[in-house]
Amino acid sequence: MNYIAVDASGKHLTLIAKKDGKVYEFFDSDCGVAHSVRLMPELENLLLKADMRLEQAGFFACAVGAGSFTGIRIGVSTIKALAFASNKPVLKITSFDTLAYNVDSGKVLAIIDAKHNGYYVCPYVDGIAGKPEYVNGERLAEYKDYLFVSDEEIKGLTTQIVSVKEGFKRAIEKKAGEISSDINSLVPLYVRKSQAEEGR
Repeated sequence: MNYIAVDASGKHLTLIAKKDGKVYEFFDSDCGVAHSVRLMPELENLLLKADMRLEQAGFFACAVGAGSFTGIRIGVSTIKALAFASNKPVLKITSFDTLAYNVDSGKVLAIIDAKHNGYYVCPYVDGIAGKPEYVNGERLAEYKDYLFVSDEEIKGLTTQIVSVKEGFKRAIEKKAGEISSDINSLVPLYVRKSQAEEGR
């Protein structure tokens, strides 16, 4: 099925357009804080390259977090707007999916560095996700039997570095059965409150 997908949940930016079995993609490993400036122009360029119109998408997919609060909001709001304008269903992919779906089977712990000895994690067993949570370094010992995966080196941890772009594509294909016609079901996944909210 044709689709358009956006992942702006981290410092990277991933855009995918699949049309008639061919996949077109844009990936910037370090978009920094420029998602709001770059997302739409790069998506327009990608759709031109694919010779694809919005209404040709069977659904719209988006990475909903955990990750950058600002980036997540930008990605989710963009995809919701496109899906609403095109009257198409949506598919939510977590940032943990984009890591874990690089591994075919076994016990995997997707890890996102939240800094200051904190981590966003989600366990997977043979591709089935557990509950995402925020943990400190000591809690990671509970997952000693898991393969740790991340998209970057994390100081003090031994992790298998995987591709968020490839994982995003694989997650979309494997979770296509979860496509929803309820556009409002596409909401950010916040494993914990932002620093601003916690400081209130």
